[in-house]
Amino acid sequence: MSEITININGRGYDIACDVGQEGRVLDLATYVDQRIKEISRSGAAYNDSHLMVLAALLLANEALEARENAGLGSPLKMETPVAAAEDDGADDAAIAELEETLERLEAEKQQVLAVIEQLTARVEGLTAKVEAFG
Repeated sequence: MSEITININGRGYDIACDVGQEGRVLDLATYVDQRIKEISRSGAAYNDSHLMVLAALLLANEALEARENAGLGSPLKMETPVAAAEDDGADDAAIAELEETLERLEAEKQQVLAVIEQLTARVEGLTAKVEAFG
């Protein structure tokens, strides 16, 4: 582990990071600091806590937009009823596929249990023969 000091909004913070990641962490801190300065200059925040919350929301919005633009979708469930209704067909297909998989796994489980029962009977038979000779 490595430890570096970053500066955000005029304050220093000691941050631990993996060796070799120091530059990346410093770049991230610089970006966060720039965004905080932009919000601060706009006068949108009325104290440091409010400023940090606004910055966190802004950065979260950027991250979600980047995920959506990359085709990864949003990790949040903020669907409108219309969007949810459009996904019902996909959900139904996924449920049907899961049910088929569950049925297949149940059948395979029954086959495994049958083999275990056969093996148990063979072991018991062998045990009885060994005890008879013993």
